[in-house]
Amino acid sequence: MSENRKLPIWRSMMFVPVNVDKFVDSAHTRGADVIILDLEDSILPKDKERARTLVAAAAPKVARAGADVVVRINRPWRLCLRDLEAVVSREICALMLPKTESADHVRMVAEVLDELEAERGLPQGHTQLVAMIESAAAFFRAQEIAAAHARVVALTLGAEDFALSVGMVPEAEGLFYPKQQIVIAARAAGVLPLGFIGTVADYKDLVAFRATARRSRRLGFMGASVIHPSQIAILNAEFRPAPEEVLQARKVVAAFEAAAGGNQGAIEVDGKMVDIPVVERARGTLARHEAIEQRTKARG
Repeated sequence: MSENRKLPIWRSMMFVPVNVDKFVDSAHTRGADVIILDLEDSILPKDKERARTLVAAAAPKVARAGADVVVRINRPWRLCLRDLEAVVSREICALMLPKTESADHVRMVAEVLDELEAERGLPQGHTQLVAMIESAAAFFRAQEIAAAHARVVALTLGAEDFALSVGMVPEAEGLFYPKQQIVIAARAAGVLPLGFIGTVADYKDLVAFRATARRSRRLGFMGASVIHPSQIAILNAEFRPAPEEVLQARKVVAAFEAAAGGNQGAIEVDGKMVDIPVVERARGTLARHEAIEQRTKARG
């Protein structure tokens, strides 16, 4: 998959049960880059049929402040197909695929999306996909899943279901290895690695959560999904370059470009060696900073 493909800016993604009106009505005030209208875990089995009928009305509500709208659909195929028929529209930019087990799973969903988009006059590829790895078996196919189709723009590990699958407690210590592998698989496929080293279940300790988010960005994650509004501002702040990082990146790029005429492969900046990988990292920092600035301005 091309490393040059344009990926969305999704620092913060908030789950909202589509059948709880007060959450839907207030979602646009929370500042999240993405609102995930949930049809899966937060919806009781008896309520799923009605819940999918609510997506069309909820989507424009939660998007009022400029958030992208994503829908987490269900995994059993009969529910999945009903969800797809109900939710594919211009207002929905992506679907989260829970319990993604294989590349074939992704391609089958993509085939249905091809038909639905053609029938509904949507551009082919309009509906993107976020693949969720949630079992031990799927974990070993993560890179194949991430690279399965051009619709896939992000990869994430569902910590609670994954921990259940492997028989461990969903704590940072046990999740470090599988989460880091998700980053590597996503990067290899050219898609967004989403998540943090922990779970969404513990949301009350915001100081600890900020430290978790900051550490997770340093380990390669580019955004994460959460269940509580209090976590959104933290994700937005921590999954973007800090002002001092931007200043240092500009300094590194400027110094390297100024020295380029001397055919130097490495230079010194502030007493540290700067070579091509360091410069490319700095350029990436500046590109992400600019993309976030543009998104923020577009949202007003």
